Amino acid sequence: MMGMNAKRKLKSIRFHIGACALGFLMIYPLLWLLASSFKSNETMFLDTYSLIPKVWAGGKNYASGFAGVGGVKFSTFFFNSLVVTVVGTLGCVVTSLFAAYALSRIKFRFSAFWFGCVMMTMMIPPQVMVVPQYIILKKIGLIDTRTALVLPWFFGGAFFIFLMVQFFRGIPRELDEAAEIDGCGRVGILFRILIPVVKPAIVTSSIFAFYWIWQDFFQPLIFMNSAKRFTIPLALNMYLDPNSYNNYGGLFAMSVISLLPVIVFFIIFQRYLVDGIAMDGIKG
Repeated sequence: MMGMNAKRKLKSIRFHIGACALGFLMIYPLLWLLASSFKSNETMFLDTYSLIPKVWAGGKNYASGFAGVGGVKFSTFFFNSLVVTVVGTLGCVVTSLFAAYALSRIKFRFSAFWFGCVMMTMMIPPQVMVVPQYIILKKIGLIDTRTALVLPWFFGGAFFIFLMVQFFRGIPRELDEAAEIDGCGRVGILFRILIPVVKPAIVTSSIFAFYWIWQDFFQPLIFMNSAKRFTIPLALNMYLDPNSYNNYGGLFAMSVISLLPVIVFFIIFQRYLVDGIAMDGIKG
């Protein structure tokens, strides 16, 4: 019996050591980014893999990073990203919710066909859609505005629609019928009966949409011309200038700052994310 207990303890120790080692490897890039934000430009690449700065220059790096680039402060880039991300996430989730409700709970002709069309759009690379989006936005005069970055998200997302449809299909239709008997219309059924049930799917969609919009580089690159309207991913690229001075310290410092909203948002809603994926897997 003592031998069995010893083997179990040894196995547990090996497992935890391996898990810690793997976890360290996964989090090492973030630790390196954080450590590099405190290193001076002169010593940053002398000992590349070290997490301990030889020369501490964190104050200088963060000050130069917040000072911005191209005559625009970093706070402007942060505000642009925050507005675009919050409004875009809200619009994407709401429109996806309405589309999923219509496709899963309302009977109309060719509903299966239209749902299949929505699913097929998941196979289209988002970069392909930028060209027609640019042409449309150019003709209505929205290029180089924050609206150009927000508007495409107000037409929903195929992945989010699919996720919510799966949740809606797992809810008995008897709830809809009972609500109709009590005098609820379709809008009342959605907001009073269904939304509280599919909350995990809504929060999961919000997390993914927030992350995708926040880190999007390609759309701002195509739609934006003025530096004062750049979002953070596009602005960080401006800290590197091969023709003059590369402000690596400011770049890494502002990269750390740019990660904070995503990390905080994920920490707050991670419980709903796990619940949403688990419940969708069970229903599937």
